Amino acid sequence: MDRAAEMEILVAAIDRGGFTAAADHLGLTPSAVSKVISRLEARLGVRLVERTTRRIALTAEGRTFYAAARGIIGAIDEAEASVMEARGRPQGVLRVNCGTAFAMIQLAPVLSDFMTAHPGVSLELGIEDRIADIVGEDIDVGIRTGPVGDDRLVARRFADVRRVIVASPAYLQRMGRPTQPDDLARHVCIPIATTPDMALWPFVSAAGPRFVEVRGPVRVGTAEGAHALALGGVGIARLGDLVVARSIREGALVPLLEDSHIAEPVPMHLVFPAGRQRLPKVRVFLDFVMDRFSRSPWRV
Repeated sequence: MDRAAEMEILVAAIDRGGFTAAADHLGLTPSAVSKVISRLEARLGVRLVERTTRRIALTAEGRTFYAAARGIIGAIDEAEASVMEARGRPQGVLRVNCGTAFAMIQLAPVLSDFMTAHPGVSLELGIEDRIADIVGEDIDVGIRTGPVGDDRLVARRFADVRRVIVASPAYLQRMGRPTQPDDLARHVCIPIATTPDMALWPFVSAAGPRFVEVRGPVRVGTAEGAHALALGGVGIARLGDLVVARSIREGALVPLLEDSHIAEPVPMHLVFPAGRQRLPKVRVFLDFVMDRFSRSPWRV
C-alpha cells in the first residue's frame, strides 16, 4: 500500500471517529484499517492514535502528522478535480444538508433552475433540523444558520436572517395591536419550544437590550409551525424574515413593534470539507446559492 493510501485511511479514521466508520466509507474491514494505521506507526516509530473501546484520539505526534496528511489528501483531491473540470460539465451525486425552514421556503422553489443548468448532477438533499456531521456523514455541502464551530469545515457566509414579530390581521382585529413591548403580556404569543431563549424577545431600552418573556397557551417546536399558527390567527410569533417575508408581502401577516424590536441578525453559511469546493459539482452549487441568496432576497 502506498503512503498516500495510508494517509487517506488515517484521515478517514479521525474524521469519522473510528475504524468502523472509516472502513464503511473506504470499503474495507475495521481490522484492515487498524492494521494499516499500526503499520504506519511502526514505520514512523511513533504512536499516532490512542485507541479506546469507543473511539480513537490523536497523540501530539498524530496531530502533526494528521494535519500534514490532510493537506496532502486535499492536494490530490484538487488535482483530480482540476482534471474532472477540464473534461466538461459537473456530474455525479451531490449530497447537501439543510435546515427545514430554508430548504422548504427558499431553496426548494429555485432548485429546478439548478438542476436544469446542471443535468449531470444528481441531488441528494437532506432536510432536517439537526447539526449533521458534514465530514463523518460524507456530505458535500451543508447550509447552516448561526456559528459553525467545526474547524474541519470551510465556511462561506452568504446571507443573514433577521427576526420579525408578526401577527395576522384577523388576530389584530380581534385582540388589538401592541404598541409597546409591555403590551405583549396581554397578548397570546407563540414561543418556539426547542430553545428556552426563544421565549425571550429583545427590545431597545435606554439601559440597553431589554428582554421580555412571552407566554401563550400554545408552544411549537418549529418555525414552520409557528408560522402556520400565526397565519391562522392563533397569536403573535417572532420568526426569521426568510420564513415570513412572503406572508408579509401578501398582507397575510403584519410586522409589529418595529421601532423597538431588536432583529438579532444571524449569519447563514455554506459549509464544506476543505478542498471539496474544487469538485465541479460542489463549486457550481456554491456559486448557485451565492448568486441566488447573497442579497438576502427575502428581506422585508
